[in-house]
Amino acid sequence: MLLRAGDVGVLLAGGGLVIALSVLAWGGQRGDTAVIRAAGQVVKTTALTHAHAFSVDGPLGTTRIEIEPGRARVAADPSPRQLCVKQGWLTQSGQAALCLPNQVSLEIHGRTAAYDTLGY
Repeated sequence: MLLRAGDVGVLLAGGGLVIALSVLAWGGQRGDTAVIRAAGQVVKTTALTHAHAFSVDGPLGTTRIEIEPGRARVAADPSPRQLCVKQGWLTQSGQAALCLPNQVSLEIHGRTAAYDTLGY
C-alpha cells in the first residue's frame, strides 16, 4: 500500500502537533528562587543568580545545599537512602528535593505557580 502526498502531510502535521503539545505540557518554567526548609520552617530563601553553598542542620546531621545560576541541588545529606541527593540539579519551578529522614527540603519557585497532577 502506497502513501499519497496528502497522507504524508497528515502524518507530518500530526507528528508536529504531538511534539508541540509535549513541549508545552512538560516544558515547565525555569525557577528563579530556591526555598530551603528544615523541620517545616523556612530557613532560607535565595535567588538562583550566583553560586554559593550552605549547610542546614537536621535531626540526623547536616545537609549541604549548592546553588548555581539557574539551578540548585542537595549535594550531601546524612539520610540513609540518599534520595534527595539523587534528585540532582533542580531547575524548573515546582521541582523539589525532600530529605525526609533529616527533615530538610529544597524547592524551586518561579514567577507562576507550577501544578502537578495532585493540584488538579
